Amino acid sequence: MILYACTIFVSAFLLFQVQPVIAKIVLPWFGGSAAVWTTCMLFFQTALLVGYLYSHWTASRLPARAQTPLHLTLLLLSLLMLPVVPGDGWKPTGYENPTLRILLLLVVTVGLPYLLLAATGPLVQAWYVRAFSGASPYRLFALSNAGSMIALLGYPALVEPLLPTRRQAYAWSGAYVLFVLLCGCCAWRSRKLESADGRIAAAHGPRPSPRYWLLWIGFSACASTLLLSVTTYLTQDVAPIPFLWVLPLSIYLLSFILTFDSAGWYHRTTYLVLTGAALGAMTYSLTRETGLAVWTKVTVFGVSLFICCMTCHGEVAMLKPHPRYLTSFYLMISLGGALGGVFAGVIAPYWFPQYYELPVGIVVCAFLVMVVHWPHSGWAGAVTCTAAMAIAVTLAMHMQKSTAVYRVVARNFYGGLRTADYGTPNGPGWTRKLTHGVINHGEQYLDPQRRREATSYFGPGTGAARAILSKDRDKPQRIGITGLGAGVMLTYARPGDYYRIYEINPLVIEVAKKEFTFITDCPGKLDLVVGDARLSMEREEPQNFDVLHMDAFSSDSVPVHLLTKEAFELYFRHLKPDGILVTHISNRYLNLEPVIARAAETLGKASILVVDPSDEDLGFFGTDMVLVTNRKQDLEKPTFARFRPPRTNPRVKLWTDDYSNLFRIIK
Repeated sequence: MILYACTIFVSAFLLFQVQPVIAKIVLPWFGGSAAVWTTCMLFFQTALLVGYLYSHWTASRLPARAQTPLHLTLLLLSLLMLPVVPGDGWKPTGYENPTLRILLLLVVTVGLPYLLLAATGPLVQAWYVRAFSGASPYRLFALSNAGSMIALLGYPALVEPLLPTRRQAYAWSGAYVLFVLLCGCCAWRSRKLESADGRIAAAHGPRPSPRYWLLWIGFSACASTLLLSVTTYLTQDVAPIPFLWVLPLSIYLLSFILTFDSAGWYHRTTYLVLTGAALGAMTYSLTRETGLAVWTKVTVFGVSLFICCMTCHGEVAMLKPHPRYLTSFYLMISLGGALGGVFAGVIAPYWFPQYYELPVGIVVCAFLVMVVHWPHSGWAGAVTCTAAMAIAVTLAMHMQKSTAVYRVVARNFYGGLRTADYGTPNGPGWTRKLTHGVINHGEQYLDPQRRREATSYFGPGTGAARAILSKDRDKPQRIGITGLGAGVMLTYARPGDYYRIYEINPLVIEVAKKEFTFITDCPGKLDLVVGDARLSMEREEPQNFDVLHMDAFSSDSVPVHLLTKEAFELYFRHLKPDGILVTHISNRYLNLEPVIARAAETLGKASILVVDPSDEDLGFFGTDMVLVTNRKQDLEKPTFARFRPPRTNPRVKLWTDDYSNLFRIIK
């Protein structure tokens, strides 16, 4: 019995440990987008479904003597894929579909090992039932989820701070060899056990009705959709970091552990009330005009996700069948999970013009609860139905309102874009604004006489403008910019200047050309480079920029790979000896000042923090920008006289490609 338990625990641990390991390796290749994790989860859930399908087919169709050689052969073949380190050839070069590329990368890198890990839980449980007649396997399912949760919680607490990213992959590969030995022993022992048409098939147990199958799939899909959509909601405005991946997934797994460990953890009537409160809290938070503080947002959606997942998985656990149908039961759960992943990872980003998957998940959860509780709750069922309708109507009105005033509403892998006009039509203050997520990414005066004026974050008092204006304006300048936005920075271009803009999102370029005139009005030479800024610069010869402006943050999300020591070394390779690196660090949630200060100090560079207050009359927003140069005298000009160097923090260590810690800089 210990052999079965250890095999299931180790397989579950490795199954969920590899997820943040691989995702963190490929995250910088795709611009640090929050959608990278959602796409990875789509692969993991689909691979889980395939693994469960394999275990169901093996346990129900093959005799025991045939299961052993097949499984041992696959285990040995999976060792050929080690170590699970993606090759650099998978790095994107520009216009490739990022979703498809990530999925293919994961198939080639970790496909077979992950499939076998996924199949282990239900397959070994089937062997366990044969070995111990009358034993219930469902507590082993709880043990499996406990192993998964320990792996997830251990990653940000222990693995990520202590091991460089690639060493994590090598360590995981070594642990996988141990799993192959354990699973091989289980498979070898199972060769003497009865086949699926023996004692288990002869056992009495009611065949689940189609209604049960639909509820297994429906509740599993709903929980999966809520998991991924809450994760996206939390990461798109803060940062796509392992902690904000791990927390929702750990909550999801904890609900599995509790509901399958004992029936006492899930009390239907209690969770009816709690689920209504949770859905209402998420609805209120989504429809607020102003955003919540970061920890408030994490708490509200974390607790709400736990309650909803307890309800979904509690209902599934109440409907679990006789062990004779164990593998088909797990297959339906994984099918529901995969359907939720496909909806949140593929359908929603390319079908919905805005971020609608969380509202859809909330409404579906409300109506699933209504369907289950209606026959049992009497008057409470009527209250549940009314509440579900109220939530649906509120979210529908919010979704309609959120797009009604916009000229353009569009979305792709990298997020949602909107444009709208504000002010009195044909008046001097009439502007058009570009919004990415919830953050203004530039605006333009629509008056032809003013459309070349700088606006928003790029007024003449900002660090970027001061850096450009501090250079010799009698000579042509070479300016590099990461992140196009609406193109406001092009207002500083003059005839003879060269501007090179790196933009990872083709949709931003399309919208900027269609809705704004900054690109067409640019009097200098302009090159738009499609792709992640860092990857693009790594492939280029030195550009000899006078100023390089790092402004590639989408919403308040921080692409960590653009703020590491290695990234700064790359930037200075592209700058002239007297060039200035400008890093825009304005952020609602994170204090990036000590991160830049530490990098500058380590590399022996001079730096100052330029704080420019907002000026509502002129349409300028307050900004914080850190300027970094090779020489201190470049920052001693009058335009920089009143600004101080950025402050380091002893708690904030140097960020590298193998280490970063956003906990230390949360405001």
